[in-house]
Amino acid sequence: MSEIVITGGNRLCGELSVQGAKNSVLPVLAATVLCNGECVIHNCPKLSDVDTSLKILSHLGCRCKNENGTVITDGTSACNYDIPDTLMREMRSSVVFLGAMIGRTGRAVISSPGGCELGPRPIDLHLSSLEKMGVTVCEEHGYLNCIAEDGLKGAEITLNFPSVGATENIILAAVTAEGDTVIHGAAKEPEISDLADFLNRAGARINGCGSDTVRIQGVKSLNGTEHTIIPDRIVAATYMACAAITGGELILKNAMPPHMASVLWLFKETGCRVNISGKSIKIKAPSRLCRVPTVRSLVYPGFPTDAGPIATALLSKADGTSVFVENIFENRFRYVDELKRFGAKIKTEGKIAVIEGVDRLSAADCKSTDLRGGAAIVIAALAAVGESRIGEIHHIERGYDDITGNLAALGAQVKKE
Repeated sequence: MSEIVITGGNRLCGELSVQGAKNSVLPVLAATVLCNGECVIHNCPKLSDVDTSLKILSHLGCRCKNENGTVITDGTSACNYDIPDTLMREMRSSVVFLGAMIGRTGRAVISSPGGCELGPRPIDLHLSSLEKMGVTVCEEHGYLNCIAEDGLKGAEITLNFPSVGATENIILAAVTAEGDTVIHGAAKEPEISDLADFLNRAGARINGCGSDTVRIQGVKSLNGTEHTIIPDRIVAATYMACAAITGGELILKNAMPPHMASVLWLFKETGCRVNISGKSIKIKAPSRLCRVPTVRSLVYPGFPTDAGPIATALLSKADGTSVFVENIFENRFRYVDELKRFGAKIKTEGKIAVIEGVDRLSAADCKSTDLRGGAAIVIAALAAVGESRIGEIHHIERGYDDITGNLAALGAQVKKE
């Protein structure tokens, strides 16, 4: 098993280009199943989740290849409607193939999805929404057998929670369904708008993404198209935190500042100077980070739950006591015990973490608990005195393209063993 080895204490400075968004590329790749013709997807990050998506596409009958960050697929021959259990367990986001498979073949068979264990993330909303579109769902021996015997039909769907995955699956099922579909209470994340942009380029008719009401007019078929994935706002926040906690200075290129308003607010509150110019973000850390009284995770455009561990790691070296409130996932704080190994003073109760900033973090041997928890551990290790070793880095590699290479380019003493 590989480890990331970090000798902390170096001030991180320099420039980085932000990779394509993990939470955008995965649904876009799933959407290529619906397209009759070649799709060219640029700015695809090199991630294990992308590799798993390509394996799923190949299993479904798509032709696909990855050439230096550009993925080329052709779904014309896609005819399979199941995802092997081994692939489902590799990637929780594999559930996003559900709507696309039913849209393509009228059927889907999947097992429970894998990925990070952050507490209950049931797909009830996905299934109940698809049932309104004419899908019959039968659960047998741990598998979901979904069939639209008379084809998918447009429907009016109200989500009682703005689930990103459910919104994406409804859109993927609705674009080639018969009639119109309206989603009330839809999630507003920019990654959903990116999916809609891709589908519209392929011939879909989707309006309203970025608002709570999305309207989809079904079309008979989709064509191949070309698309560039938006920058990853959580990765951008991660590298900003790496620079901030080490007292450094960083320029991020190919960022999307309008998608990051709530995160940029956090860095400004800690005393960092943040300057924006087009798609560039410059951050310069103060001599001592300031506490932030309260940070709450909320659905977009609020503070993202994925940035919660990043904020907690950053505030562990702030001057004073900060409070983070997690409102999305129950088990987000599993990474906190690992941060405590560095000497961080954090107390958790229920959905609240109280972070008492310390002057000094010390090196520790830790394990990644999940994707963003792993990023938080890396951030702490960069500021800790001595050599730290981080295991279970397959979690980190699900969402970060060459994190060791990027950190080394900024002056970190880091390697993968």
